[in-house]
Formats: sequence, structure tokens, C-alpha cells
Amino acid sequence: MSEKRKALAAGKRRGPITRRQFIAGAGTAALSFTVVKPRLVHSYAANSKLDLGIIGCGGRGTWIAELFKQHGGYNVVAAADYFQDRVDNLGNKLGVDNAHRYTGLSGYRKLLEEADAVAIESPPYFHPKQAAEAVEAGCHVYIAKPLAVDVPGCHSIADSGKKATRKKLCFLVDFQTRAEPFYREALKRVHDGALGRFAFGESTYHAGDPFLSKYKYLKDNPGNPENRLRAWGLDRIISGDIITEQNIHTLDVMSWIMDEEPIWAVGTGGRTVRPAGTCYDHFALLFQYPNDVGITFSSKQFEGHGSQPDGIRNRMFGSKGVLETQYGGQVIIRGENFYRGGKNPGIYKEGAVANIATFHKSIAGGNFDNPTVAPSVRSNLVTILGRTAAYQGRKVTWNEIIRSRKKLDANLKGLKA
Repeated sequence: MSEKRKALAAGKRRGPITRRQFIAGAGTAALSFTVVKPRLVHSYAANSKLDLGIIGCGGRGTWIAELFKQHGGYNVVAAADYFQDRVDNLGNKLGVDNAHRYTGLSGYRKLLEEADAVAIESPPYFHPKQAAEAVEAGCHVYIAKPLAVDVPGCHSIADSGKKATRKKLCFLVDFQTRAEPFYREALKRVHDGALGRFAFGESTYHAGDPFLSKYKYLKDNPGNPENRLRAWGLDRIISGDIITEQNIHTLDVMSWIMDEEPIWAVGTGGRTVRPAGTCYDHFALLFQYPNDVGITFSSKQFEGHGSQPDGIRNRMFGSKGVLETQYGGQVIIRGENFYRGGKNPGIYKEGAVANIATFHKSIAGGNFDNPTVAPSVRSNLVTILGRTAAYQGRKVTWNEIIRSRKKLDANLKGLKA
């Protein structure tokens, strides 16, 4: 049993005292407990188990929860989702007690009172608020990409990451490529000068439609908020559109390569093939970086009829060589400073497994510098820069984007709290 759950149990024995009241009044007596609470985790035992809550119990959330359980360092003790069937599906698979399954838009708040750590796997629209409240409640945060759907949300995540560090909490963003050894070694070599002076680059995310099973929810009453939530990947506000929700994988690698902000972006996009929803099904953009380095980006989410290359790919051309990467495929540097690299077809799972292990190790070791937050926020902002340029059909600058106060409103009135 974790310290937080011990505190709750102790509170129940002594009367109606809240968790925060317990923590505030425990004083030196709290230090006599065998397991140290998260905010004092510098002495947390490496073999101790963290009580974990899952926020968002769809396919990805359930899959991630199973990986946390397989790690061996976590007890999945609570789950929250708007929909009862989803939280029950996860709860039944992971053995979560019925009393700790929460529904509705704010059900996750009850979960925060029970967990040492949370995995946020809900639709991106909800991430900033859920992350902020989790940190405020004293929970370590493991969060899926993208972090937010708008600029204020990105700034909120950045603030939550900094606050987590101050409170000695871990805040980890789950990008699989950032944890993959071939990517990490190749990018280290690139930043050490393996490509020489950058000339130009390419970033692509060409795939089929991953939301074919969700169109049924938009067939009869597409404006119904519950239908929109069921099919959130087809809703540009709840998901952030495909460039933010999906294409962030390749744009994060682009941002990782460049290791600085773009100056501006220009381009186009649209919904040409997709039969329903408000998201685009393709984008075509140019990102301009300092020193006259341009990177073209394109994405699609519809049938490619066998055209190649498909997938998540990046290429960076320099005066001494070329970096080529493919998610699940070859990572290689060609040229004067050759690096053979290799392939990791299991990156989707192995990256998540590595991040889950890092999350536990960081907490056990008292490492709360939270290095994944800042680059992930920058990559998220890059997607919004490109999205805005495509939506508005004009050149949009980085400085303009980061000053934006426009907050997207999903207008989910009618949903149960």
C-alpha cells in the first residue's frame, strides 16, 4: 500500500479528515511511515510499488495500463473515463475495484485522491487541466502526446512541468522515438556535427485512416457531444486535428533535429477524402528555420493505393551527410560520418515500455528535472504553427503563435460532469 493510501486509511479510522488535511497536519509523525510519500521521494525504495491511476480508458489507455502492470513497479488502483463501458473494460482487465472506477468529465478528480501517479491517456483537449490538477494534488504525471490542442494549453503544460519539479514530482511525456536507442545515438551524432552544416530537410507522415471504426458515431447525430467524444479523433478541437494529434511524431523528430524554433510556416491542407468529421485528412507545409534551412512537411490519412514510401519518416541533408529515420524502420547517417544505426520494428511498444521504466526509476531515484517537458511543448507548438498556417492560408510566424491567447472551446455542454 502506498503512503497516500495509508494516509487515506488512517484518516478514515480517525474520522472525516481529507487527504490534504492529513498531509498538512501530519508533521513529523509522517516521517515514521515505512514508505515515503511522493513529495519526499528522494528516499523512495527502488523496489516499492506506486499506486497508479489511469485517466482515459480507451484502447491506448487500456494498453498502457497493461504495460504499467507488467513492469512490476505499479499497482493500477483506479481508473477514470467519461464512459462507463470503457472504464469497466479496463477495470475488469486490470482488476480495479468497482469503487475506484470513475466516470463523467470530472471523475478523474476522485482518482487523484488515491494515486501516487497518474497516466493521462484522455483526448488531448483535456490534458492541460488534468495535468495541472494532478500536479496540484501531488501526483507524478505520465502523459501521452500531444500535450494540448492550443497555445494556452501548451503554456499550461510547461507551467505544470516546472511546478512538478519544484514539488519533487516526476512529469514524463511519452514519445517513443525519444526513448529509442538508434534515434538517440543518431541525433547525438547529428548535434555533434555529423551532418555538417544543415541544408534542408523533409518530414512526412503518410498513413491510412486510423478512425474508420469511429465514423458510425457521426452518422446520425454528429453534433451530439457524446458522439463527438466517442469519435474524438475526428474532431479538430478535441483532438487538435491530425497534425497535432498524429503528425506530432514526425514533427517532434524534425524539432529534435533542429533543436531550435522555426521562424515561420506556410502551407495548405484540407478534407478531401474523409467522409465525416471536422479534421483535415492532409497537410502540405514549409517550415523555415534560421540560416535559410527549410523543411518540407506533408501528411495524409487516407488510402495511398500502394504508393511508397509510407509511414513516419524524416530526412535531413547537410554538407557532410544525410540523416534518414523511419518510425519502426531504418535509422542511418550516410556520408562522411557514417552511422549504420538499425531498425526497431517494435518501437511503438518498446518505446512505451522504456518510458514506463524511466518514469519509475526517476521517481525512485529522486530525479525530478523532467527533461521531456520543454522539447515536447516546443514540438506541440510547432504543430499549432503549421496548423494555423494551413487553416489561414498565410505565412504565420513563431513569435505570433507563442503570443496567442486563443483557447479552443469544444462546447461539450450536455455531458455529465
